[in-house]
Amino acid sequence: MKNHADIATEPDAHYMRLALNEALIALDEGDVPVGAVVVRGERVIGRGHNQRERLNDPTAHAEMIALTAGAASVGSWRLDGCTLYVTLEPCVMCAGALVLARLQRVVFGAIDPKAGACGSLYQIPSDVRLNHRVDIASGVLSAECGRLLTDFFARRRASAKTEQPGS
Repeated sequence: MKNHADIATEPDAHYMRLALNEALIALDEGDVPVGAVVVRGERVIGRGHNQRERLNDPTAHAEMIALTAGAASVGSWRLDGCTLYVTLEPCVMCAGALVLARLQRVVFGAIDPKAGACGSLYQIPSDVRLNHRVDIASGVLSAECGRLLTDFFARRRASAKTEQPGS
């Protein structure tokens, strides 16, 4: 995993800002603010944001929705030559989907030390036992991505505290 926090290219920063915009949609919908975009060449072919709450679907992660949209856009489940930009390090489920979709590259913002599967806890996209490997870059706009999540969970904890009887 390459950390690009200080050396993010302008295209990487541009597409990560688009993923952040998707995360803001998730936030407006009351879900964990994670957003993703799939890019082929210079064209966004898929967008997604967390929709677990709205859809009551545990698999409705931003990455999964963006991958599905990207595959529909190109008419194939194979997303070779594509890059996924996502605001949070993908989990085990999503990391597996990245490999299965044959993505070329994944760029993420904030690390996820509790559930990250692209370098933090697991290294699924680079596991040599699998039939495909995905290049990983981390830390792009990590402060902005992390702050959005930190603020969301702080508000959620504060709200839960005020809703408890006797508080």
